[in-house]
Amino acid sequence: MRRILLLLWFFQASIAFSQEKKPVVILISLDGFRYDYVERFQPENLSRFIAEGTAAKGLIPSFPSKTFPNHYTIATGMLPEHHGLVDNAFYEPFKNQVYTMGNREVVQDGYWYGGTPIWVWAEQNGIKSASYFFVGSEAPVQGVRPTYYYDYDGSVPNLTRIAKVFDWLQLPAEDSPQMITLYFSDMDDTGHRFGPSNDAELKKTLTRLDRELGALFEGLKSFEEEIHLILVSDHGMADVKKEQLINLDQLTQGIEARVVNNGALAHLHLKNPSEKEKVIKQLKERSEDITIDDLQTNENYTDISKFPQRVGDLVILPRLGYYLADERGMVRYQNNSARFKTNVFGEHGFSPRNQEMWGIFYAKGPQIKSGFQIEPFQNIHIYPLLCQLLGLPIPDGIDGNKEVLAPVLK
Repeated sequence: MRRILLLLWFFQASIAFSQEKKPVVILISLDGFRYDYVERFQPENLSRFIAEGTAAKGLIPSFPSKTFPNHYTIATGMLPEHHGLVDNAFYEPFKNQVYTMGNREVVQDGYWYGGTPIWVWAEQNGIKSASYFFVGSEAPVQGVRPTYYYDYDGSVPNLTRIAKVFDWLQLPAEDSPQMITLYFSDMDDTGHRFGPSNDAELKKTLTRLDRELGALFEGLKSFEEEIHLILVSDHGMADVKKEQLINLDQLTQGIEARVVNNGALAHLHLKNPSEKEKVIKQLKERSEDITIDDLQTNENYTDISKFPQRVGDLVILPRLGYYLADERGMVRYQNNSARFKTNVFGEHGFSPRNQEMWGIFYAKGPQIKSGFQIEPFQNIHIYPLLCQLLGLPIPDGIDGNKEVLAPVLK
């Protein structure tokens, strides 16, 4: 009798195991989606999603609040100064090369990327992954790419990206990915052109994006997998008036240094680092709308010991609402002002201490609490949650802490 009961238990256990739904996590980035857009514009589908899941009052980006550093921080759970993408553009003396978003050869070179992106960690633990655009997914990080991925092409319609998610989920169980990333740039594009205070343009863009996300939400209901959706953004947006542009070429004229990047920060690699104090004095005399980070206080980059050569000797930081532009940038802003009939633009990259730079975190799924709200938190803490939802161990060496988002789990 005991043997029969034991066999029956094994039989029932094997059935339960075979019927167990495999966890799927879909991480969606809505680039440039500021923390207050949903409250301001009340998009139907996103509002329902939030009501049925968990929402943070804001997602605090890591410094600098730029696209590439923060996407890769979300993907790795590491600060930019620890994973290596210290800005959208930066100089690497060891290769005598500048990393820029638009250089496809550089973007697809695994040399630049530290840490272990969540799709790499999943693949290393026997879980297939897929990406329809996410920073780092095109490069062989640690020699690994997602099982399915696409090289970035901003012209691909959102609905095409969404349809591919459905295709992936319909693959045979052994081929279907469990970790999926998606990327949409709509709100960032509109925010840059018109500024985050332009309600009419933002609402028009958000209404269309919300319909497309609604199609994704509805379509996912037909799948039996245990699907968790995590919606994030890399940063917020602040208004910059045309008259508050700072000419970076004039600001750094005569200073012997390699100047890398512009906007909300510029990196200076001095020809003679011993002249640092002299250069700081020169720059401050030329503009009262900037501050200089000499990288001694850990006020912005908290630890540059791993990639000091990529950060440089000094960082120029305009105050919120002001923006560094080289001569080409000044012309581009003038042209865009005429093209879009506006004297106000939207920009980011400023210190995360400015609430305007905060993004979003919304989550929904079988293991996520419903109708729940949490306080703002830093984006390094998303990675441990992704690991937990996928049933993966949390790797050592990350900056994120699983305890921060533990309250969102049932």
